[in-house]
Amino acid sequence: MVGEENISLRNRRSTYETSEEKEDSLKRLEVPVDWSSPQSSNGHVDVDHLVTRKMQLLVEAEQMKPAFMQRIDSHFTELVNGLIAKSVQLESSPPAFSAVCSEKDGGFKSKGSRAPPEHGKVFVARKSVLEGSRAPLEHGKVFVARKSPLELVLEFDLLVYTFGKGSVVASTWLYMFLFTLTVPYGLFLLWAQGYHGSTHKTIHSAFFGGLFMIFHIFGLGVGPTYIVIAYNLPPASAFIVILEQVRLLMKIYSFIRENTPRILSFTPQKTNTVQVPKVSQYLYFLFAPTLIYRDEYPRTPTIRWSYVATMFAQVLGSLFYTSYLFDKYLLPAFRSHSREHFNVRELVLCIFNIILPCILMTIFIYFLLFHYWLNAFAEMLRFADRMFYKDWWNSTSYARYYRTWNVVVHDWLFYYAYKDFLWLFGGKSKAVAMLSVFTLSAIVHEYVLAVCLGYFYPVLFCFFMGFGMLFNFILNDHRKGPIWNVILWITLFLGQSVLFCLHTQEWHAHKHCPLENPTFLDYVKPRSWTCHLKF
Repeated sequence: MVGEENISLRNRRSTYETSEEKEDSLKRLEVPVDWSSPQSSNGHVDVDHLVTRKMQLLVEAEQMKPAFMQRIDSHFTELVNGLIAKSVQLESSPPAFSAVCSEKDGGFKSKGSRAPPEHGKVFVARKSVLEGSRAPLEHGKVFVARKSPLELVLEFDLLVYTFGKGSVVASTWLYMFLFTLTVPYGLFLLWAQGYHGSTHKTIHSAFFGGLFMIFHIFGLGVGPTYIVIAYNLPPASAFIVILEQVRLLMKIYSFIRENTPRILSFTPQKTNTVQVPKVSQYLYFLFAPTLIYRDEYPRTPTIRWSYVATMFAQVLGSLFYTSYLFDKYLLPAFRSHSREHFNVRELVLCIFNIILPCILMTIFIYFLLFHYWLNAFAEMLRFADRMFYKDWWNSTSYARYYRTWNVVVHDWLFYYAYKDFLWLFGGKSKAVAMLSVFTLSAIVHEYVLAVCLGYFYPVLFCFFMGFGMLFNFILNDHRKGPIWNVILWITLFLGQSVLFCLHTQEWHAHKHCPLENPTFLDYVKPRSWTCHLKF
């Protein structure tokens, strides 16, 4: 009996493979596909049913083959059309393209050079892989889209708290702006007009220089800092005031530094009027997204208000998403780790728990400030030079990273700190000049954090003067290759996470472990090292 069943099975298979009438008859049959293995009454598997099921699957495969081949043919046609269009575009491009590339990029045939993107990957109009597979299945199971039980809940309590006391912030900013607009310009104008007519130029300059220092130390230095501390401004509001204070001081220094040589080199015999910048030029500089003063800047012909609206909308979107990341991922991790004593184990756990949301939040804040915010003001002011940052994410050395991640501040430090230091000391101490720039930057950063957060915890200063200087010399411009870019990103991830963990633990310690009679050492000593938080 078993031999007869095997012979019958082979006959049925050969009949299916050679008979088209059998396939047509099966296509007309609406046989439901049963995925179970039916058994006969004597417990053996029904061979006829298995053969029928296999033939049904083969028929369905043959039916799907034309649709599949049609889709492949469509994608191939789109690819060929794109390549033809690209070749036509390259043939119609101006012949000076190669000359321009060779002049700007130094030629692409030299050893170690890299061709521009136009000579590499070719982009064509096509759908993504996932988008191309969204066609409904004609044969098979139909999936029904259902609502996810998870809902995105946006809570604005954190934003309301961090940007609280807006009236104090607005009035403080208005005071700082009016002070910067009137006092520095007025003192500089009086000094410039009486300098060449004075018989004692040194005393004249020392007098106005002393007035300038006194007004700015108390008017623009102590005043905003006192307001932040006295009114106990929340973190974001405090950062707005203090960063604006630093920005205005840097702008004032640039204005004085760029225009003083002009007054000193003025010769009354050639002309009777001193070339002092106009108030409109100074006012434009105060709002321009640059810290280097010039009488004129390259300007765009028109203002694209739709672009401005888009930039400000992305500022709000980045702000909301940053708040969401901090509230949902960082804050719970900080609260859980702040309950434990400060030790290396808790620090390591905190770092690895927040490393991904921390770097995401940092990137969002970065593009919020340096891309969306600065581009919005540049468009409104028709400021044409939009190089506020370069491709710092491709850096293979910390030296290049420091030069490209914040071009606005780097230009100020390079021209007014680094180059002036070399000019004063004869250009023979480049390492000392670099050290002075790092020290100045570290002091300003630590001042901002100390005033805005309400405590002194010089972690960032140690990072700047320790790891920052070390990586600047180790990961220098001679480092090439992708591996150094990976090392840079890993160290950035770890550094940002360590700073967030340490400062947040210190913040919780100051909030939940107040001291009754604190001494000066209590303000300097980190409180998170001795405070055990209990919530």
